[in-house]
Amino acid sequence: MANSLNLILKRSLQLVGFLTFTVALILPVASEAAPAKRQVVKKSHATKVVSKKVVSSRKSARFVGKTQRKPIIVATPARPSFGQIAGLHSAQDPLDLKSSVALVIDQETHEVLFSKNDQAVLPIASLTKLMTGMIISGARLPMDESITITQDDVDTEKGSRSRLRVGSSLTRGELLHLALMSSENRAAHALGRTYPGGMPAFVNLMNAKARMLGMTGTRYVEPTGLSSQNQSSAQDLATLVNAAHADPVLRELSTSTGYQVAMGRQTLQYNNTNRLVKNPEWEIGLQKTGYISEAGQCLVMQTKIAGRKLIMVFLDSAGKLSRLGDAERVRRWVESQPVNLPKISVAARPANG
Repeated sequence: MANSLNLILKRSLQLVGFLTFTVALILPVASEAAPAKRQVVKKSHATKVVSKKVVSSRKSARFVGKTQRKPIIVATPARPSFGQIAGLHSAQDPLDLKSSVALVIDQETHEVLFSKNDQAVLPIASLTKLMTGMIISGARLPMDESITITQDDVDTEKGSRSRLRVGSSLTRGELLHLALMSSENRAAHALGRTYPGGMPAFVNLMNAKARMLGMTGTRYVEPTGLSSQNQSSAQDLATLVNAAHADPVLRELSTSTGYQVAMGRQTLQYNNTNRLVKNPEWEIGLQKTGYISEAGQCLVMQTKIAGRKLIMVFLDSAGKLSRLGDAERVRRWVESQPVNLPKISVAARPANG
């Protein structure tokens, strides 16, 4: 019995040795042939396509023999927002909101239901465009007047992209629609640039309107929100939302779910930057989103929840979807106790406190 087992073991080892020798002969052939089929070299662009991935032959990869070295990726830390620098995120609230600044007001009674660092003055990003829209709509300028996008409308502040090419022409109404619904920066800039008196006159009107509304902590330097010098507080923004909601044009355009613009032979499809407008669980009368690194993710809305008309302001939220998550958390909170809703007010402690 033992001899039989030894014989079986011996033959097994011989078979393994034979297979190992065979694989050793085949593998070198396969390793050279496969790359030959996948690798394409375009000499005119100095680019190599390896395994269907395009990499720069000068910067992204170097080859030693037949082996590709993976490029070293250095992670760049995200720039902190003004709210993070000020320590506003240290304020903890019962709803666990991700926004360092938040305010919820009953629009009809002006009762403050929820406040969190609501007096802090921070960059407001594209929430700026609500004031831009108020000035344009209130001026009663011809909405069918054609306006051409110029090099002056190209963002040199943040280097943001736009599908509105220099030289393309749209009506004032189309530009206003794209600015409010899709937060189109070139559209907003063109609206201010072509205003009677030019950009200086337009920005002066923005600040004058803010003062007239009692927005004492608000300052505008341009109409898009790309500049971090455009700043306001949650209290001031709630005032702005209330005033803007009175304008039917701003209500309609800011809550539009989508819009198509004809650009020559091409039709561009734009969508709302706030996905909640498509959510049947929400009844939104006016909204605007905003983001630059200094401001974080921002959102303002007029909405109706559990029979109450509310104004919501969320500033400096961390995470792309967190501002919408904060809105959902507030909605569930209001729906849970629509009558005797407990008031919540929190603030970050001073840095030296």
